Amino acid sequence: MYKIIAEHPDFIVVDKAAGVNFHDEGDIGSGLFSQVKDMVKSQVKGMVKNQVKSQDKKQPQNQDDNVELYPVHRLDKMTSGLVIFAKTLACAQTFGQLFKDHDIEKYYLAISDKKPSKKQGLIKGDMGKSRRGMFKLLRTMDNPAITQFFSYSIPNKQRLYLLKPHSGKTHQLRVALASIGAPIVGDPLYYSTSPADRGYLHAFALRFSYLGEAFEFTSLPTKGEFYLDPQVNEQLLAIKKPWQLNWPRL
Repeated sequence: MYKIIAEHPDFIVVDKAAGVNFHDEGDIGSGLFSQVKDMVKSQVKGMVKNQVKSQDKKQPQNQDDNVELYPVHRLDKMTSGLVIFAKTLACAQTFGQLFKDHDIEKYYLAISDKKPSKKQGLIKGDMGKSRRGMFKLLRTMDNPAITQFFSYSIPNKQRLYLLKPHSGKTHQLRVALASIGAPIVGDPLYYSTSPADRGYLHAFALRFSYLGEAFEFTSLPTKGEFYLDPQVNEQLLAIKKPWQLNWPRL
């Protein structure tokens, strides 16, 4: 369901699997947040047991009841990739400000099998509610969603997209690509007719500074027949550090 990418005293970075909801889904099962919090609790419980054993003392009861974990951003159910969780309230507040100030660089990978109206550049506009929980890109610019992107030709008449959002709107990237005629393969809302083994959107990289220390994380997708195609994988490996590319001007 997830893989640990990095663990810091104040936060943890995990790679979420596609098809996993962020929050619990009732009888369907635990969401990503609950799963990661349970893992952190188990870690704390194990540490306490080892400390008690080494000191030959009785283990305190409910020692993990006060374990905290704070979600600082989220991914859609269909989206795989990097997610940060804060371990303290102070850390969560710091990340909240970083996201608010757009001081965290985020990069995503997507695949579409439709010909786009443009192959790279900027997608910008306000987002409005549509039908069935969907959104649409508007022509107005009062509080616009902003996305820079490159695209690359890949096998099966598809295109691979490298996306850099500069805002955090609901469904922003899914709507952005749909707006240029290139909905994401496997997207159950914006391209429900596309046969695919998953929704092809992946949170690929994060870059930020936390308390004066610079951090960079990347994680390539590990599931999805189109992502794992040898030619696509070769293109993905060539990207490596997306922040070094010459991005289209805002």
